[in-house]
Amino acid sequence: MPKYIYAPHTFVKDGIFYFIRRIPVDVRKHYTATKISHSLKTRLPQVAASRAMRTASQLDEYWYQLKCQDVQLPGQHLLKTSSIVVSRHGHTTDVKTTTLNVSDCVEIYLGQKGVGKGDTFKRAATRNCGYVIKYCGNLYIDQLTKAHANKLRDALVAKGMAGSSIARILGTVRSVLNFAASEEGIDFRNPFGSVYFDRSAKVQVRSPVQAHDIKIVQAACHKMDDDVRWLVALVADSGMRIAEAAGLSCEDIQVDDDGNISVQIIPHPWRRLKTSQSERTIPLVGSSAWAAKRILASQGQGSFAFPRYNKTDVTNANSASAAANKWLRAYLPEGTSMHGFRHSMRDRLRAVECPADIVDQIGGWGTVGVGQSYGSGYPVAVLRKYMDKISYNI
Repeated sequence: MPKYIYAPHTFVKDGIFYFIRRIPVDVRKHYTATKISHSLKTRLPQVAASRAMRTASQLDEYWYQLKCQDVQLPGQHLLKTSSIVVSRHGHTTDVKTTTLNVSDCVEIYLGQKGVGKGDTFKRAATRNCGYVIKYCGNLYIDQLTKAHANKLRDALVAKGMAGSSIARILGTVRSVLNFAASEEGIDFRNPFGSVYFDRSAKVQVRSPVQAHDIKIVQAACHKMDDDVRWLVALVADSGMRIAEAAGLSCEDIQVDDDGNISVQIIPHPWRRLKTSQSERTIPLVGSSAWAAKRILASQGQGSFAFPRYNKTDVTNANSASAAANKWLRAYLPEGTSMHGFRHSMRDRLRAVECPADIVDQIGGWGTVGVGQSYGSGYPVAVLRKYMDKISYNI
């Protein structure tokens, strides 16, 4: 009788030996299954036994390495970098221990910097870093290279994005990765920091609205006299962003004892501001003052200035912009939009020799210089002096 040969970790199907082994629980998180099974491609027990033992030995060695990766080394928290030195087969090599991938970075970034920010901020971080995951993979950050950054750039260019859009996406990616690495104490060289591309490609220059066109629009607003026209007129002579105007409360509109009207641009739960410099008070003149009076007469205190754009928890600035720009097509040259009034405001103030820091305060633009952060800015009376100079008589 021939001697029976035992082949461990095997089973026989149709006379062919197969290897089978369950994956240990402590390394199962690295797999998509609970066991490993494959054909040993032999009908001979002795060959199957040899191949099965060799496969089992290879798995034991690999699983040991996986387990070691999950073990916290003594004193690891004292290392200056995220790399450790391991000796293998007599050779010393550097092994990265960073376990922070791109999606982890987004989570850390939003968890810290996203507090109190609107949905736009959160969507931008998630969407822009999502491009990295889509085109490069959800890699650990120490695996990201300049080749990945260039690959993302090429993909965005292929999508037909303008240079300004690519700049915003890469800027967000840089910020998210740098912030998360800093929070986790990881020494990280960001490959998205110096990516070359044509920043002017496909960029549409927003043209300012010219004086004669502003007067035509203002006259049309007075004639039609409804809430959409009040919105246009309010922006035309104040330089407000359309989201700032659409999200106003009637209580933000102030009338002093002399009958002068001004508007406070402050953050609201339903409409946040773009920057900290955006919080300001603007004296209203010309069509803006007319629109504010019509709003107060129609809506009264204690309500939204534009209820139709504030039916939910968040001001629908996109709807306001779409409605205003659709109407303006009949009055403005091609390439000019609602935002052009904001560009015009800066030019109009320059024309009356308004100091640059007053221009910045009226428009809510950031002013360069440490000294500009001191004090409370110019009083409203000073701002009004220059705003009166640019008012058009309709």
